[in-house]
Amino acid sequence: MRDGRWRRAAGQIGRSVAVWAVSTLTMLVLAGILPDFRLQSADGDSATTVAITAALGAGAFGVLSAVVWPLLVRLLLLVPALVLGLLVFFLNGSLLLLALRISPSGEPQAAPQTAMIVAAAMSAVASATGGALAVRDDEAYRRRLQRLAVRRRGRCPACPTTPGTVVVQLDGVGHDVLRDAVGRGLLPTVARWLGSGPGERSAPATHRLTAWRTDWSSQTGASQLGILHGTNHDVPAFRWYEKDTGEVMVCNRPASAVQLQRRAVARSGHEGLLAVDGASRGNLFSGGAGESALVLSVSARRGPGTRSRAGYFAYFSDPANAVRTALSFVAEVAREIGQSLRARIRKQRPRVSRGGLYPLVRAFATVVERDVVVAAVVGDLLAGRTVVYADLVAYDEVAHHSGPHSRDAAKVLQHLDRALALIEKVAEHAPRPYRIVVLSDHGQSPGETFHARYGLTLGDLVRAGCGLHVPRRAGRTRSGAEARAAVRAALRRPVEEHGTPPRHSRRSEPVVLASGNLGLVSFPDVPHRMTREEIDARYPALLPTLANHPGIGFLLVRSERHGGVVLGARGVEIPLDRLDDDPGPLAVFGAGAADAVRRTHSFPHTADIMVNSFYDPADGEVLAFEEQIGSHGGLGGAQSRPFLLAPLAFSPPAEDGTELVGAEQIHQVLRRWLSEAAAPQVPVPAQPVRDVRPAAPGRGPEAEEEQAA
Repeated sequence: MRDGRWRRAAGQIGRSVAVWAVSTLTMLVLAGILPDFRLQSADGDSATTVAITAALGAGAFGVLSAVVWPLLVRLLLLVPALVLGLLVFFLNGSLLLLALRISPSGEPQAAPQTAMIVAAAMSAVASATGGALAVRDDEAYRRRLQRLAVRRRGRCPACPTTPGTVVVQLDGVGHDVLRDAVGRGLLPTVARWLGSGPGERSAPATHRLTAWRTDWSSQTGASQLGILHGTNHDVPAFRWYEKDTGEVMVCNRPASAVQLQRRAVARSGHEGLLAVDGASRGNLFSGGAGESALVLSVSARRGPGTRSRAGYFAYFSDPANAVRTALSFVAEVAREIGQSLRARIRKQRPRVSRGGLYPLVRAFATVVERDVVVAAVVGDLLAGRTVVYADLVAYDEVAHHSGPHSRDAAKVLQHLDRALALIEKVAEHAPRPYRIVVLSDHGQSPGETFHARYGLTLGDLVRAGCGLHVPRRAGRTRSGAEARAAVRAALRRPVEEHGTPPRHSRRSEPVVLASGNLGLVSFPDVPHRMTREEIDARYPALLPTLANHPGIGFLLVRSERHGGVVLGARGVEIPLDRLDDDPGPLAVFGAGAADAVRRTHSFPHTADIMVNSFYDPADGEVLAFEEQIGSHGGLGGAQSRPFLLAPLAFSPPAEDGTELVGAEQIHQVLRRWLSEAAAPQVPVPAQPVRDVRPAAPGRGPEAEEEQAA
């Protein structure tokens, strides 16, 4: 045992010396290349003096990076994440200048801007060298990664021997996109799990892939709330207006996330999926976890234990990681600008604006958020936590603006596969076995925007149907002219030839919100959910204008006579309780559409008018009411078909032939699997998934270590 300790100590010393030597050589090379950086006096020094100066400077920089940098990062936790990324270069360069100043040999000098370049290069080279040497020694690699776990939670002297569970959410990756990416070789890790790796002797499958169907609101807020907390009741969309409070709820707004989580806990009667020794990383909701990082519902709270950016320290405490992420951030911004420019030059269609702050937002999602979340998961594995749920949002962000089948999105999938490979590798060094589950919260459906096709927004169309003034640009469009004609015909007034704004009473403006290809129209001055009869009495042309528009698939409104009705083009009106016999405009949206619509109709905060866009089953396209060419939020196409990828060690998610429907059922499946992992010696047969959703009206009950340190 003593010999083993000596060998480990000797190996660590050898690696440190090697990193020091490479850092010294890097400094010498940079001094020969950069004009504003020198390691000798103006009169010149001997080669020996220059070498000693470089060695001492590299050593001092390494010591300062190891000792001072973590303190600086802890002080900067209050700085916004994007600002922190930009400060990385300045702080690292300052440490290098300090290291050169305290060097007792030679007269090294560097301009401030040059010092930042030299420091970044040295940090990257030192990290790459140390990682390359450590990865050849499994024990050294494990100890290097475990430093993160020790700082965050302490050692795990008596970790359970039962398997832990890691759930990684690939935000927005649909089932068909995943299968296509596996077939194209973009996801080698996933392909290996499915037993479809390259070569005739591919390893047997270790995971099973299952598709599931979302609720009508096919977006992260509804899906993740249902998965983590067991209910997404009364979440009709990504954003909606609540008449009782006069507030617009937005799922990715911290204050709204807190309210939604509180409501879910009250309705479900439990804290969430992660309440027992769990960790929540990069999510909208905590799931009841005791450990959270980058969790939106926690960020709105105050206190040292609830800072949403607490996970940044674990990652940025290593200056090499900070520099690498900052460099990757800059590279991703440049990549986005180049890809956007290429799309404009080639006049690609469909296309949306990708300027403004979007390049920074994309870089944060695809680089910073990914790196920090994966690092947090690594720490959780090495700390032996029982269950971890992490969300990687990179694909969803890029697919919105580049398209779900674009080259840009495919590149992101490759990076996500490498993140899964890293998690799998680290799990081999964890103090307990782990089972890795990968799932998505929804898919994305392609298609141009409603505005691009018709020249006006959904809000413009609603205003025109209400007889309200619309912007001149929208009034000149064919859709705008048709809407004005419908208003005049409904009111039995002559059509105005010159577009004079019609007179209207002093009623409040309608609130029109969009969630992908799902639109919501509410009338704030009416305290209750308006009926079809009330809407017709107030705005006779509104519902016909919307239902007959070629870009709209169907409407859902409340009815005094039928309780709820679906409206389609050419006067189609079908009560909700007759949709099974006559789906009408819902037929094109496939199985389950009627149940999804009925369920949303039962929500207290469903809008006065729910609008779902046109859907073309031939090419899977929808029309987003937002500026997105890859969208989700409503019914139609791949957006409603995410995936669940789980180890074969777990029982099947559902009985053969039974489709998983809704995020609440995914919550039940994951709860069952956690129970199986806690007592693996007791075989758990597959159980039919019980639908816990309330009965609808008229129905019966129903980077290797690049992310790690």
